[in-house]
Amino acid sequence: MKSKSKKQATLELVKLCCRALDDKKAGDLRVLDVSDQSSITDYLIIATATSDPHLRALRVELEKVIDATRTRIVGIETSLESGWTVVDVFDLMVHLFSADRRAHYGLENLWKDAVEVSVSKMLAVEKPKIVKKRAVAPRKTRVAKR
Repeated sequence: MKSKSKKQATLELVKLCCRALDDKKAGDLRVLDVSDQSSITDYLIIATATSDPHLRALRVELEKVIDATRTRIVGIETSLESGWTVVDVFDLMVHLFSADRRAHYGLENLWKDAVEVSVSKMLAVEKPKIVKKRAVAPRKTRVAKR
């Protein structure tokens, strides 16, 4: 069983990846918590690209985000014009598909017992806490004599 802090760190990485994919206009973004069904990963992110260049752009953006967190990418599986790219980050696996490949493989159906995590909640920006400051009297300034 994973520690709470490890699971929280993985969830933070999931959020960062979702934000990056959303910013790059990935379609039908879904997150599945498969920790109870899988011994190899905890979360799956599934997204759709509109074209092969879009698929590459999504992968490149993911790599940037993951590298920025100093998280090790276990592997990336892609082949030219396959319409499917997998980015393996051990506790998280990201599947990027063209629309026809996503419909063909239907990963959501294979993992139908998984818990779906709300992407909209993940992407929601947290409101900053308002900290009330004490009123402080203005400082008197001295005028230098010449």
